[in-house]
Amino acid sequence: MSHAQRAVIAIHGGAGTISRDTSPEELKAYHEALADVLRAGQAVLAAGGSALDAVTEAVRHLEDCPRFNAGRGAVFTHEGTHELDAAIMDGTTLDAGAIACVHRVRNPILAARSVLEHSPHVLLVGDGAEAFAAAHGAELVEPDYFFTEARYAQLQRALANAAVSLDHDMPLKATETSRPSNTSNKEPIDPDTKFGTVGAVACDIHGHVAAATSTGGMTNKAIGRVGDSPLIGAGCYANDATAAVSATGTGEAFIRTVACYEVGALMAYAGLSLADAAERVIHERLPRVQGRGGLIAVDAQGNVALPFNTEGMYRGVARVGETPVTAIHE
Repeated sequence: MSHAQRAVIAIHGGAGTISRDTSPEELKAYHEALADVLRAGQAVLAAGGSALDAVTEAVRHLEDCPRFNAGRGAVFTHEGTHELDAAIMDGTTLDAGAIACVHRVRNPILAARSVLEHSPHVLLVGDGAEAFAAAHGAELVEPDYFFTEARYAQLQRALANAAVSLDHDMPLKATETSRPSNTSNKEPIDPDTKFGTVGAVACDIHGHVAAATSTGGMTNKAIGRVGDSPLIGAGCYANDATAAVSATGTGEAFIRTVACYEVGALMAYAGLSLADAAERVIHERLPRVQGRGGLIAVDAQGNVALPFNTEGMYRGVARVGETPVTAIHE
């Protein structure tokens, strides 16, 4: 594989997906949204840009698309507010930046990138993160910028049910290693459990990798709750020696398994391929702690893995010079 051929970007828009019975027009709109994002990242790589720039651009576009739970279209907390998280990591230097619990940053991934580039720290939260982002040029918006009718209705249903809607609360696919008696491949009844985190991973023409993850959290979550997305190693990780990984799913489970780092660890210490390492984390490690979701991963050779243990995962891959490929269900 030539240097140009290995340049690739992969994205996800969350694990757990819209019903298979969704109208063809709506499904087409999701595929088109994913393809548009892929083309934006693909263009960066085609111009010789870095993997870090490609994932930044892709996630920025995902944050601006109200169909996904990040940036505009983010879900509501129990108090009817928005708390946004994001992280980004450079596989060449292991530099990383992350923010959590911000309310007014239009593009959290750009703020996380500013932390990576301009701060000696890795993770900033709350008002301090917002002030830092603003000082480094982040666009601040009024909280109602993030509002969408669909997400607000989702919150009202959750409040009525006195429940927290995990964005990816769907049954595990049965596997040889884990067959919980109460799971099946059937579509869940509640449509509110189908939205999630966004992310991107890329390998550039130089063989460098990077990962980025962004989220609005989960509907009706407690104020101050932080999931895996902004935690390096849990929801986002990149190392040229192993892989770049972005996760989506039940955040607490990804935190407890340090899922993204675990993919690289299995490659480095157990000698597994990217595909085998990613599959083991999603289908063996996560189910042990009732974890549902998926991940996207790429290594320095341009190999890509996109496993998930839910009904589906919004996802796509684009290699330089090739037509983007998108998928939703299995």
